[in-house]
Amino acid sequence: MSTTKIDKLHHAAYRCRDAEETRKFYEDFIGLPLVNAFEIHETKTGRTTDTIHVFFQMADGTHVAFFETNDHSFEFKEQHDYDLHLALEVSYPHLEAMLQKGKDAGMTVRGIADHKVMHSIYFRDPNGYVLELTARVDGHDEGMNPETNGARDNLAKWMARKNS
Repeated sequence: MSTTKIDKLHHAAYRCRDAEETRKFYEDFIGLPLVNAFEIHETKTGRTTDTIHVFFQMADGTHVAFFETNDHSFEFKEQHDYDLHLALEVSYPHLEAMLQKGKDAGMTVRGIADHKVMHSIYFRDPNGYVLELTARVDGHDEGMNPETNGARDNLAKWMARKNS
């Protein structure tokens, strides 16, 4: 298996338009508690900045984080799922409940999509990012096992077709 020395994801960080608007979505709607928020006034390279960094915690102790800053431009746009999305794992009953919660709130929510090893629903956060909530299904671990799922062969076939 893997020989990596990386233990786990601590956080993934993204830009946000408005930290409070982002908090309302991730904490109030999705249910991830805000666990830290701190201002940054100088970078480690000595550049002056006016930034806030906010962190939302998942049950396993990992985080999704956001920066709000006006220091440099950033083009916020609705991301295509294949360009950028964040996938968070939930239980299947919670997946169904969030699907209904989104519909009840009048949000655009897509799914339930069957990805063979997991089922997913999709929202857009206030910044235009796609947020996927995903629940494992029976056979997930076997389906994600590179020793039996053909991952390397499938990638090699893709590359051969792409390069021909």
